[in-house]
Amino acid sequence: QVQLVESGGGLVQPGGSLRLSCAASGNIFRIGAMGWYRQAPGQQRTLVATITSSGGTNYADSVKGRFTISRDNAKNTVYLQMNSLKPEDTAVYYCNANIKRTSWSSYSNYWGQGTQVTVSS
Repeated sequence: QVQLVESGGGLVQPGGSLRLSCAASGNIFRIGAMGWYRQAPGQQRTLVATITSSGGTNYADSVKGRFTISRDNAKNTVYLQMNSLKPEDTAVYYCNANIKRTSWSSYSNYWGQGTQVTVSS
């Protein structure tokens, strides 16, 4: 059993900052790429940022220069530092990870339950 648990969401004023965390737990042999996605009401889930196991990063154009993704491999945790937040960043943010449960298994894709981020004055 593998779980991804997000934390750090909340209500923030425009221009403010939040830091999201996502910790993976359970039967984990190795974690590959991890990432953050978001889904606003009535819209599809879209990529925010991803990070490989070696630290390579990729960002959506809408968050470049404002958001930073990072990970702590020793803690099986991925972070999303969000600065200069805008009302259009309001969404449920989901953590995603590719995880091998054993040395002989292939990678499987897992999602967290989501955390709400609301940017409003």
